[in-house]
Amino acid sequence: MGMLLATSALGQSVDASYSLYGTPGLLEMPTAESAPRDTLAGSLSYTDGFARATLTFQLTDRLSTSFRYANVDVFQDLPDDSEREVERGFDLRYRLNNEGDYLPAVAVGLRDFLTPGRFQSEYIVASKSFGDRLIVTAGVGWGALGTRDGFENPLGGDFVERPIYDPAEPDGQLASDQWFRGDAAVFGGLEYQINDRWGVKAEYSTNAYPVAAGNVAITSDSPYNYGLTYRPRDGVQLGLSYLYGNQVGLSGTFTLNPNERPNGSGLDQAPAPVKVRGADARAAQTWDRDALPEAALTQALAGILKLEGITLTGLSLTDRTARIRYVNNRYRSQAQAAGRVARMATQVLPPSIEAFILEPQRNGVPLAAITIARSDLERFENRAGGTDALLSRSDFGDAGIRAELNAPNNESPAFAWGLGPYFRINPFTSDGSADIDLGLSLRGVYRIRPNLVLSGSIGQSLLEPEDDPDGEERTPDIQNVRSDGGRYGNDGVPVLETLTLSHFSRPGTDLYGRVTVGYLERMFGGVSTELLWKPVESPLGVGIELNQVAQRDSDMRFGFEEYDYDITTGHISAYYDFGNGYHTQLDVGRYLAGDWGATLSVDREFENGWVIGAYVTQTDLDYEDFGNGSYNKGVQVTIPQDFLSGQPTRSTYNTTFRTRVGDGGARLGVSDRLYGVIRDAHRGDLTDTWGRFWR
Repeated sequence: MGMLLATSALGQSVDASYSLYGTPGLLEMPTAESAPRDTLAGSLSYTDGFARATLTFQLTDRLSTSFRYANVDVFQDLPDDSEREVERGFDLRYRLNNEGDYLPAVAVGLRDFLTPGRFQSEYIVASKSFGDRLIVTAGVGWGALGTRDGFENPLGGDFVERPIYDPAEPDGQLASDQWFRGDAAVFGGLEYQINDRWGVKAEYSTNAYPVAAGNVAITSDSPYNYGLTYRPRDGVQLGLSYLYGNQVGLSGTFTLNPNERPNGSGLDQAPAPVKVRGADARAAQTWDRDALPEAALTQALAGILKLEGITLTGLSLTDRTARIRYVNNRYRSQAQAAGRVARMATQVLPPSIEAFILEPQRNGVPLAAITIARSDLERFENRAGGTDALLSRSDFGDAGIRAELNAPNNESPAFAWGLGPYFRINPFTSDGSADIDLGLSLRGVYRIRPNLVLSGSIGQSLLEPEDDPDGEERTPDIQNVRSDGGRYGNDGVPVLETLTLSHFSRPGTDLYGRVTVGYLERMFGGVSTELLWKPVESPLGVGIELNQVAQRDSDMRFGFEEYDYDITTGHISAYYDFGNGYHTQLDVGRYLAGDWGATLSVDREFENGWVIGAYVTQTDLDYEDFGNGSYNKGVQVTIPQDFLSGQPTRSTYNTTFRTRVGDGGARLGVSDRLYGVIRDAHRGDLTDTWGRFWR
């Protein structure tokens, strides 16, 4: 029973707590408590034969979602034969109201709601605080929460009977036909906070863990569970519990909120101030090109921008306007990079220049044009409300043509390389095992031209090679495009992870293009093409990707003969920015195994660079062929390195928690897809992070 150190939505000061299932609750029973919005909680719990790891995110003030991975003993041949199995599940919970002076907070929840399973249950729960230390909870549960002292479903009609869960059937079927059906049961409990560090819990559990083949191998001798909690520090909660009348449990929950940086607003060096012009200088309509040659100004601006980790790639000057094209190598926020460029421009460029047109560039293509009045920079730099005022007076549009820009004499190296460790873990393979790899990766990038990039990586695992599974056909009716992933690079020698040549272009207004050829990922090589339409000021983008690829040999060298498999795959994609950091993406098309379907992704991106999202993929494959389930789902988390270190950098840590890695719904893993390349320089993202313009 991990506890979350945060202020709940209830009318008291006792911190919201998490149950052994990693969701707001007592021990195994839920409560109506909520964590503060945007809180991310990772929970671990263990009892004999039952280990759980849960990631829970508070999406809004009232809505939370959880992804769980459980390793549990399951009854086989009764009475005492059991076998360890893997369970994955998603939860969804919504708090209907805040607690009032007399009314409790009420929440409705779905546990393991996407697939029928051993833990699937639904509930309605109410929680009421008494004073600052005591919370009392009572609720009604269905499914697993209705297996002890149940009574006929009060909803009546079709809700009286609940379809019987058959553990022999593959999962992957949406379980809506079971929601709130079957017997119901009343659960309850209380939580008392002794002091700031110590607390106690007690509950009456309505999960009886029935003894039957296919059920969890837990013998529940008592419905009463008890727990002790301890908070050694902020964001950490440890728990000791006595469960089922016969077991001891251990747990811990670790929480953080992406809105609360450990280094405050960051450890960035203070930017140069805006150089304010005098009245006579602001009135000037031209400048002396003999005294200030454009070539000299270009080199001067390039030099001071280099100190900021920004590469000037082009400059065009008129009497009143400066077009500045640059590459942001340092700052996660393009708004912050634009602010640094604008400040430096006031230090160098002639006083008669009033308009700065800033054009961020990446992979050799311009991403946008941000037009800012120099007088606005001078007026709003140190004024309350100046950030919003500057945003409202700035213009955003497509970048101009390259031919009008003068390039500086940059000394930036065309070749860059790096050697570092890697760690890959995927605990959600289709057979329930965990794939873990640790090693070194040598990466190199050579920019033949700014928009023509040769890149590659070589990896060397430091772990002992596993036995070759001899081409086991995990999904015999379709190509093993992902389920054979454990065989790749399993020889104990260096392997070629990627080797690609990529060309990026701007074929027209609001259009972006990419062509990538080579060894695109660990398992496939070939040609990948992409075209994206995305106006700078529009929240909507539409793209099309077409790939012709072949499956690589498992030794990850240069061959394609082992599998003798090639396929044309691709998707039409729609992207939409809802504002305030909410983004959606819908991909419809053909996947690597030849199946047709769609993937829907929803992401929440924070101003400080954190991204937490979820996705689901459904294709036309039968669930027997899909790879243990007829659809895939997962949670994606991106943590910017500057959030942890405080030092400005564009590097991030990325991980995806998948329910499985099967052959159905598998998409090509090509890098630098266009929407991710351009998005942070367009109006939506710039608006979301504009608060960093003056940093």
